[in-house]
Amino acid sequence: MNKYFPGVGRIEYRPDAGPEDTLVYRHYNAGETVHGRTMEEWFKFSVSYFNTFRYLGSDDYYGDATHQRAWEDGSRSLDNFKRRMIAAFEFFHKLNIKYYSISDRDMSPEGESFDETNAYLEEMVTLCCDLQKQTGVKPLYYSTDLFSHPRYMNGAGSNPDAHVFAYACAQVKRSMEAAKRMGAENFVFFNPRDGYQSVLQRQFFRDMSHMAQLYKMAVQYKEKIGYKGQFLIQPKPHDPRRHQYESDAMATMNMLRHFGLDKHFKLYVKPAFSRMMGRPYEHDVYMAAAYNMLGSIDASDSFPEVNGTSDICAQNMRDATYVMKCVLEQGGMQQGGFTLGCRVRRESVEPRDLFHGAILTMDTFARALRNAARMLADGCFARSIQQRYASYKSGFGEKVEKNAVTFEECEDYVRKTGEPQAQSSRHEHYENMFNYYVFPPRQ
Repeated sequence: MNKYFPGVGRIEYRPDAGPEDTLVYRHYNAGETVHGRTMEEWFKFSVSYFNTFRYLGSDDYYGDATHQRAWEDGSRSLDNFKRRMIAAFEFFHKLNIKYYSISDRDMSPEGESFDETNAYLEEMVTLCCDLQKQTGVKPLYYSTDLFSHPRYMNGAGSNPDAHVFAYACAQVKRSMEAAKRMGAENFVFFNPRDGYQSVLQRQFFRDMSHMAQLYKMAVQYKEKIGYKGQFLIQPKPHDPRRHQYESDAMATMNMLRHFGLDKHFKLYVKPAFSRMMGRPYEHDVYMAAAYNMLGSIDASDSFPEVNGTSDICAQNMRDATYVMKCVLEQGGMQQGGFTLGCRVRRESVEPRDLFHGAILTMDTFARALRNAARMLADGCFARSIQQRYASYKSGFGEKVEKNAVTFEECEDYVRKTGEPQAQSSRHEHYENMFNYYVFPPRQ
């Protein structure tokens, strides 16, 4: 565990570290109890294998890979995938976390046939299981890559070609078997190609019915093999290539409820996507939580003005605090956690930069956790919200809360009480309170 990152030891908690000590945690203290649980229990931080070990500094528009890694030889050979996996477990071990997140094509290459591809996968799963035993690290989530291969250029579950649909389902089946064997606590469906480019080319309901059929088969197979992981779906906003059917939390939840699948799934929300769609960073987090569908969170940031990128290392304290307030209010995420879905910049070419990026994100959310815990403990927001909704505590408002009013009763109430008095939203008051916890006054 000291081959590919020489000179980097296990990352420790050092709250007194100086500004140039960037290989320590200043805020993330795994064993510290906050709001009734340890930080480690609240977060279950997981390294995204794709963004950390598959991304090598390439630019979709303007350039080739810039990251030269000691474990990479540029090939898609099984040996290269093995070296990469060994380097990854050294990274997990030194970062001092217990989880990683990975897909089938992250860990093994495509072969010349379906059987050869699955033979490669089995061999890599065996390697992963051995490394997991050595380190105590296991997958927070496992997923199926249904987008990288050219066969999925028109989608996977929603593909107009039934042959491609069958291939996607067979690939999911094998991935679920791998997830069970590796002990993955969640299984993520991420479908960025399942959408449309033109309304002239697709039949929307037919496409979504096929996607739902894939999900139903996954539920059935999960029960058949006894896999205990939580199913998650990651909503994906439209990008320049197509409009996704599962574009945000509401669209995804609506589809699940329509097809009777909502009790089997939760959402894996990437707040950075909300910002890309012109909404507040925390929008989908709160929307999913409102329907008890928030299952896991991607801890990353976005700069929409820079090529729409959504994989920046998290550093915005206000955004992270908004998210942690929601997570604490719903009592955590059960089997889910926080995946470090960020990648270092193209110009960050040193291997230790991978540590810097992960530490930056983890410390940002750890500090945000403390902020949110103080908010809830003080009760200022709870009291203000109760006051704002006070009219629903008795009388006519109480009947509304109980779904016990009619249009006629609403009209009678208005006739008796007249025009409502304007009530201030007190927006600046709430933002001022929020700032008190994000940027506490000097002691």
